[in-house]
Amino acid sequence: MSQTTRAINRRNFMRFAAAGAASMALPELAFSAEKPNVLFIAIDDLNDWIGCLGGHPDVKTPNLDRLAQRGTLFTNAHCSAPLCNASRASLMTGLLPSSTGVYSNRQPFRRVRPDAVTLPMHFMEHGYRAVGGGKIYHGGFPDPPSWQEYFPSQKQNKPPDPAPENPPLNGIPNTGHFDWGPIDVADGDMGDWQVADWAIGELGKKHDKPFFHAVGIFRPHLPWYVPRKYFEMYPPEEVTLPNINENDLDDIPPMGVQIAKPDRDHKKVMETNNWRKAVSAYLACVSFADACVGRVIDALDRSPYADNTIIVLWSDHGWHLGEKLHWRKFALWEEATHNVMMVVAPGVTRPGVRCARPVTLLDIYPTLVELCGLRPKEGLEGQSLVPLLKDSNISWERPALTTYKRGNHSVRTERWRYIRYNDGTEELYDHDNDELEWNNLAKGPKYADVKAELARWLPKVNAPDGPSEKR
Repeated sequence: MSQTTRAINRRNFMRFAAAGAASMALPELAFSAEKPNVLFIAIDDLNDWIGCLGGHPDVKTPNLDRLAQRGTLFTNAHCSAPLCNASRASLMTGLLPSSTGVYSNRQPFRRVRPDAVTLPMHFMEHGYRAVGGGKIYHGGFPDPPSWQEYFPSQKQNKPPDPAPENPPLNGIPNTGHFDWGPIDVADGDMGDWQVADWAIGELGKKHDKPFFHAVGIFRPHLPWYVPRKYFEMYPPEEVTLPNINENDLDDIPPMGVQIAKPDRDHKKVMETNNWRKAVSAYLACVSFADACVGRVIDALDRSPYADNTIIVLWSDHGWHLGEKLHWRKFALWEEATHNVMMVVAPGVTRPGVRCARPVTLLDIYPTLVELCGLRPKEGLEGQSLVPLLKDSNISWERPALTTYKRGNHSVRTERWRYIRYNDGTEELYDHDNDELEWNNLAKGPKYADVKAELARWLPKVNAPDGPSEKR
């Protein structure tokens, strides 16, 4: 049997899964007179392969699915940048990468915006206790001004993980942490489990002021090492593979091919017969992250804060596992830009609502400010999603903008994705008829008006690259 025999049309599966829960228009609801708390959960490198988004039919994510069912799930959420540092810097400052010049993983935002008031800083200014644990900012650039306390420390934001004795486990040499395989350790030996333990402890304390608790889960970031029991959930010979078109890059510009790098990761994975093992490993790490999230949510439900705590859960970007003959993030296609985002706001959201309007991580900052009744923060470039939390079907003109490196942008509406690279070349995909983005419609005059309409949302300014630091 060929590797593609068990492949699925992933987008059709997503559409089918989404049909199970209708969106609801919400009446105006009153906010609590007491300031609500915020539980702010981040998951690294998590694409839409979770049950409630229907991105992969084999995945087991019961905790993420039940959390999504409690509030609003944004099914068309996208990152501001398809890589860790730039995405997180944008979310936490409320500013576009094209405004700050933070485009890569080596550019600390404090070097270009030393006076930036981050999301937790704004909450601290309004009397909140802001603490965090795990990966919220990019690993090499912690931001002590953002927190009153941090776990494990203000300088080391992520607990260490156990590692195998003789990597690489996948047999692919000279690829750094591009590795995967089970490790024989207990859940409690994993850094993410320890972050969850810390969060559970914080939720068990008595707090005399409202809190902003940030919980950063590192998996499914590479390397994909988690306890063996999670790998046993996904036997490689049984996992469903992504649907891949071997000629997918034939109609895209050279810049897109350069980003895809089909002769690097994809070639190595296929030559070493690792595709099934990689999909199995990624799914194992997703289920491990799901278990960590479930422990934190259960602790909140046991606490006295359950009825007055807003939960925002997000992933910093998506992830390719062979689609477009590409691996990792670092691209402007659906697999890289589409991220997980859900909000549970007592007194505002209703259970089981799905919102298909295009939104971005940049919108979280103004949304939380409005939900918590704080003074608006001037200069934010996102848009509050509170209107969508009240009525997910309202008109929503603005598309989702994603930037990868300077001058390369994607504009995503409910129907279209438009990509323009810094050399002026383009891609255009019609999601009503091409959910896998296999057919680039950008050439020729037929869609000139569509491209012109989408292009008006591109940034007017592309800031110079900020200074880089290697950490």
